[in-house]
This record gives sequence, C-alpha cells and structure tokens, in this order.
Amino acid sequence: MNSVAPFAHEALFYRDEDDFLSGTTRFVADGVNRGEPVLVAVPEPSIALLRGRLGSQADHVHFIDMIEAGRNPGRIIPGVLMAFSASAPQSRVRMVGEPVWPGRTELEYPACVQHEALINTAFEGRNGTLLCLYDATSLPDHMLEDARRTHPVLIDGAKRIASECYTDPASLADVYNVPLPPPPATAEEHTFSVGTLAHMRKLVSAYATWLRRQQVEDLVLAVNELATNSILHASGRGVLRMWREGDTAVCEVSDSGTGFPHSFTGLSGFGIVMVNLLCDLVRTHTSHTGTTVRVYLGR
Repeated sequence: MNSVAPFAHEALFYRDEDDFLSGTTRFVADGVNRGEPVLVAVPEPSIALLRGRLGSQADHVHFIDMIEAGRNPGRIIPGVLMAFSASAPQSRVRMVGEPVWPGRTELEYPACVQHEALINTAFEGRNGTLLCLYDATSLPDHMLEDARRTHPVLIDGAKRIASECYTDPASLADVYNVPLPPPPATAEEHTFSVGTLAHMRKLVSAYATWLRRQQVEDLVLAVNELATNSILHASGRGVLRMWREGDTAVCEVSDSGTGFPHSFTGLSGFGIVMVNLLCDLVRTHTSHTGTTVRVYLGR
C-alpha cells in the first residue's frame, strides 16, 4: 500500500535486536540513498547498534538520545521533530523515534500517548515520514494497542497495513486527560492574581534552592507562564502548590479555566510549548471545575 501523503506516521513493532535493526536500517538507508535529511531519536544503546549496522551511511544521519531529549514527552514534537523538520524546510524529511520504551513510568505514559496522537495534527500537510518504534516483547499489551490507535500505518514483520484501530487525535488525547495523583499534605499552597505574580516568582525561586541556578530560572519562567495563562484566560487568579519528590521540584498551577488547546502550531517561545521545553515532565488535567498543570524539574 502507499504511504499517507504528504506526511506518514507509522509504527514498527520489533521483537528482538535483529528485528529492530532490519526494519530501522532499511528505512534509514533508503532515506540516505534518496538524499533526504534523516533523524534517528532512540535510546542511546540502540544508537550504537544502528551506527554499527549502517556503517559509513551513519555519517549522513542525525542521531539524538531519546532518553535525554524526550524524557518529557511533551518536548519531543517542538524540541526534536519540528526542530529537525524546520532545519530542512524544502526537503522531505525522514525521522525515526522511540518515545515509549520499557521503563517509562506510569506518570509519564499518558503524556506519551497524547504526544503520539498529536503528531498527526502537528505534522498534517508537512512533507515527511516518521517511523515510531515499539518493543513488542517488553512493552505491555495496552501500550501496543495505543500504538495502533495513534498510528495510521502499522509495520509488523513483513506486514505493512492500515491500522483499523486508528483514532481521531483530539479524541484520544482526551481519553488520556486523566486526574493527577493528589499533592502531598506537605505541599506549600499559595493563591495568586495579577498583583501577586512578582511575589509568586520569588516564592518559586526561594523554594527550589537545591536545583542548579539555571534550573531554578527555568522553573520560575515555566510557572510564571502557567500563572499568566490562568490570569488571562481563566478567572484572573489561581492556586500554586509546590513540593519536592527526591531531587525533583514539583509545581502545580490550578485555575477555573478550560486549559491549553491540544495543538502544536510551531516552535514559538510561548505557552505550553515553552513550558514543555523547559521542564522534565508536564502533566495536565482539565475537568468541568477547571485545569491543573503540573511541572517537574529535577537535578
């Protein structure tokens, strides 16, 4: 069958190292031979395997460690995929990604599914192919089922078929709009409004003293963006909660608004895109009572 044009979003299920290498090498080598810009964003151990199999062709491939670049799933679209696509605006790009790997936490996983679903919206009309890898031996069945729902095309061994389970991206993103775990009883809580934004920034800076200076500045900037959104688009006020999980600072902003839209329109430095670029994990839940956005940033 033919690829979905002009952008194709495909899932490759692999079961062992040879399966991984055969499917990925063929896809990457074909892109190199066609003169297409090629990105491979997978966990570091897989990069070494793929480099060895590709030989000299690896010199024409841009490799990124997905565990580092994609530890926040919400960062992958703007910070990895769109950034690479924008670097070659006149070319058809070819990209390999592995956003879901064994070891992803239960807290991260809903953001992973939302990421995969929203790729179909973010890249609609763009020129390229994205091949997403799934370890069919190690990942649980529900994760593989979600891959079938987020990818229009599936590759399993020699079979390449249209997914009968493919689901509308916005609908699937809403399925994973799930309540967040409750904050600990020890969390600091502060209300804010437009007149107290400066004080709120000082509170965040003073709280996360164990982080590096740049991390503190990033956290302050992210929380300020969320609080400003609450003031502009909700009731004009909100609640900030802060707590520590190990070496990770957690900040949560809640308001009565309807939240951020499920979309990524580009590499702008505003809104939820910027927050995702700054933080290690961003989780959002919207209900009839309002929206909560929780950000994580650790050493």
